[in-house]
Amino acid sequence: MKDFSFFEKKIDYFFSDKKLLKEAFTHRSYLNENPSGGGSHNERLEFLGDAVLELIATEFLFKKFKEMPEGELTLLRSALVNANMLSTVASELEINDFLFLSRGEAKDVGRARAFILANAFEAIIGALYLDGGYAAAEKFITKYLLIRIDEVLEKRLFHDAKSLFQEKAQEFAGITPAYRVLKEWGPDHDKHFVVGVYLGEELVASGEGPSKQIAEQNAAEAGLKSKSWS
Repeated sequence: MKDFSFFEKKIDYFFSDKKLLKEAFTHRSYLNENPSGGGSHNERLEFLGDAVLELIATEFLFKKFKEMPEGELTLLRSALVNANMLSTVASELEINDFLFLSRGEAKDVGRARAFILANAFEAIIGALYLDGGYAAAEKFITKYLLIRIDEVLEKRLFHDAKSLFQEKAQEFAGITPAYRVLKEWGPDHDKHFVVGVYLGEELVASGEGPSKQIAEQNAAEAGLKSKSWS
């Protein structure tokens, strides 16, 4: 049995309802493989945590950058709460050590694991919100995620690859790019996509990801490199 007290000490928050914390760490694949184990998987908590995270990040940016227009705030928020950033922070918090995964998922350490970590991070936010309210969730998000805003600005991580590729495509080719799913596989809870970015009928590049949105971003990044537009 996993000892969640180590994680609670790490984040300096001790849950009143320990079941919420276990649920936050439980991937659907684990319950599919262990149906008699009881409990719930973390997708509902992830859904809630995603909404709480977006609100808190939006409020933070709105207050910090008082003169910044809505479009730029949106890009900054996207850079702060995207799957890559969340999985990085989740890894630093060693969330991986506490996950309940199926044997198959436990062996996968690639992009799929990063996506699982990002989802678990959001699920933890949802659990914190239910257990300790807005203040508990805000403290956690501020301490581990919002402090990354300086890194986002210094490294210019706020550039949205799809937006930049569209801007360059219209500038140099006079064409608005289109995205098409080239391949998809996996069960509903663990889909994987390959998406191509096209200029007219030309397939410029493709990208993979555990969602269409991430695959499109990766395709756009590959397209920028392919066209030397980055």
